[in-house]
Amino acid sequence: MQEKQPLFQEYEKNVDYMCKRLGVDESFDMVHLDLVYAGRGMSLFLVDGFVKDDILHYLMKLLSNLHPDELDPDPLMKLLKTHIPYVELDQEKDLNKAADTVLAGPTALIVEGVEEVILIDARTYPVRGPQEPDLERVVRGSRDGFVETIIFNTALTRRRVRDRSLRMEYLQIGRRSQTDVCICYLKDIADPDRIEHLQRVLSEIDTDALPMAEKTIEEFISGQHWNPYPVIRYTERPDTAAAHLYEGHILLIIDGSPSVMITPATFWHHLQHAEEYRQKPLVGAYLRGVRFFAFFASIFILPFYFLMSMKPELLPESLAFLGPEESGVLPLLVQFLIAEIGIDMLRMAAIHTPSSLGTALGLVAAILIGQVAVDVGLFSSEVVLYLALAAIGTFATPSYELGLADRISRIVLLLLTGIFGVKGYVIGTTFWLLYLSRMQTFKTAYMWPFMPFSWKPFRDVLIRSPIPLKNRRPAFLHPKDPDR
Repeated sequence: MQEKQPLFQEYEKNVDYMCKRLGVDESFDMVHLDLVYAGRGMSLFLVDGFVKDDILHYLMKLLSNLHPDELDPDPLMKLLKTHIPYVELDQEKDLNKAADTVLAGPTALIVEGVEEVILIDARTYPVRGPQEPDLERVVRGSRDGFVETIIFNTALTRRRVRDRSLRMEYLQIGRRSQTDVCICYLKDIADPDRIEHLQRVLSEIDTDALPMAEKTIEEFISGQHWNPYPVIRYTERPDTAAAHLYEGHILLIIDGSPSVMITPATFWHHLQHAEEYRQKPLVGAYLRGVRFFAFFASIFILPFYFLMSMKPELLPESLAFLGPEESGVLPLLVQFLIAEIGIDMLRMAAIHTPSSLGTALGLVAAILIGQVAVDVGLFSSEVVLYLALAAIGTFATPSYELGLADRISRIVLLLLTGIFGVKGYVIGTTFWLLYLSRMQTFKTAYMWPFMPFSWKPFRDVLIRSPIPLKNRRPAFLHPKDPDR
């Protein structure tokens, strides 16, 4: 915890201290304006590019017209309440804290004869427009999305949640970065114990900075470092965030990231998508069912096909066509592993490829992995087919983090099946289910309501129920009013 530095009695010492603290002479974008208004020395400290120039220029014009008598007898109150007509004003007695505030964007005003620093929050940040998120597109629905500026994100949330009990608690994390973080929840709905627990965990984070924003915070609050499965859901859609607030979830909004963290989040939350609620209930239920089928097929279809290829006697005659007609040059297990790594290489290449070259990359991938690999005998055509089905199931998973965990689970299950055969497939599937069942997300069972089993919530998980009939909040959140 940094030491406090009260203002000095001498105006010049205060100015010199702030200049050294902020490195004014060492950083070209750190601006110090030495001014004289109303017969008093005044100094403005600001970061170039973080200040609304027109507003600051307007305030400086007002100050330049002041007469010395207008600041007596209490210059601080006169400035705050009369002569600096701006919405967001504050005062600070600690020079160190005032300097840290300047680094966040506000302007600090030191006035000769005034024992506090005046903070003018006329900041602005470079920001892109609130465009629709690439990972959460919908056919019909809003096209706005969160951006990298925390104030924009809180405003987008409040626009959809006009509830008097909506709370936005502000804190800073990082000894050096002082990253702005907001805890967002509905006080009349969210569980107070969960709010207190999250506040305590965040206050205990001790690190220099949050270079990866929400992902850095996740590593501190989740505590499951080597677990590939996500215990926090991310969204870039304000409507999705608002829907979770009404259920009783707690959001974390981090400055510098367009992804809002939703806590807690069970396994089933990562398989839901806004598109299901943008369609009629029957259509939404169908889409959800297809998504569930695609996800589970992406994990189990490749190991199952591999097992049937190893043990063709397990197949009935009507399904004998499932086995490979031509095994290829390499063993099937090696083919699967090479193809899995190849798809991940293509995915990473697509991320780093400019959009104008994306089509060419797709054509090259289709020719090399699809046609040429089969023609030369490196892969069998069945391997390409089933791998494509598994890849489609992975890409159909709404959560990017869950899709990556899906790949790891599939590879592990392939290896177990290749080494131990039927026993490996059964043991691997059982271990996967038990592993997820024993997981917890913020003291909540990860697989709830499947384990522990609860019929009505599980029915709502499997089937996209009509909104008028879904008149209850998830019980695992312990909301104050379970029924709406």
